[in-house]
Amino acid sequence: MLGVPQGAGRDGGLGPAGPAGTPGVRWATVSADPLAPLLDLPGVRAAADGARAAVDRLLAHRVLRQRSAEVSAESALRGARASAALDGADHPLEEVRAGVDNPVLQGALRVSAELGRLAGTWERAPAQVLARLHVLAAAGLLPEAALGRPMGDPETSARLAALARLVAGGTAAPAVVLAAVVHAELRVLMPFRVGSGVVARAASRLTVISRGLDPKSLAVPEVGHLELAAEYGDALSAYATGKPTGIGRWLQHCCAATELGAREGLAICEAALRG
Repeated sequence: MLGVPQGAGRDGGLGPAGPAGTPGVRWATVSADPLAPLLDLPGVRAAADGARAAVDRLLAHRVLRQRSAEVSAESALRGARASAALDGADHPLEEVRAGVDNPVLQGALRVSAELGRLAGTWERAPAQVLARLHVLAAAGLLPEAALGRPMGDPETSARLAALARLVAGGTAAPAVVLAAVVHAELRVLMPFRVGSGVVARAASRLTVISRGLDPKSLAVPEVGHLELAAEYGDALSAYATGKPTGIGRWLQHCCAATELGAREGLAICEAALRG
């Protein structure tokens, strides 16, 4: 299952991720909290604390006392645009508002629109929610029979099951750390033929909602990842090596993206305040 990274060998690595050369982290099976050791990787605890503080500053903004739904809706729109851009469908925000006939973008918008309804189900039935996210993300890109169906090879099935156990309460790690692991596992594993990136980022956002870090989904972490786009792919590749330094790099990247996403949420609040 996902858990404590296995001990490093002579090269400092954690061993192959699994059969068939699938990239990613190979984890040891343990009874204790499987993600707790990640907080001891250099810089991770401080980065997680910084991300939490940034989101707390956003949640304290005075405009949210009366207009949180408006801010959340704008966050969803900007998040969908940024998520689609990370998958190559990059359109200016004003064009997105006007309407763009791009299937990747339209899928990301459908996903963002449904996150609020899915948040209550995410921890209880993560596999069901992932299937629904994929139906929304990949409609029009795949035959209907392929929607919501991850690849059925043993490695994919095992890693999705392990991830589901974590999401369903298998860890007390900070929300930003669990969200980063959810994001990376889905993005590296690529369990769906099309749309895994949009699904991964949506599942990460669902995690910070359901774990109470950002319960009204006001921050825009996808914008943070887009601002750090030059690092995004490299940080994912580092995670996929399974080495402690690579995992730590990805976790710190996600914390930085969360801070930037909170800053974007504050910008939305200020714009709402100005009317």
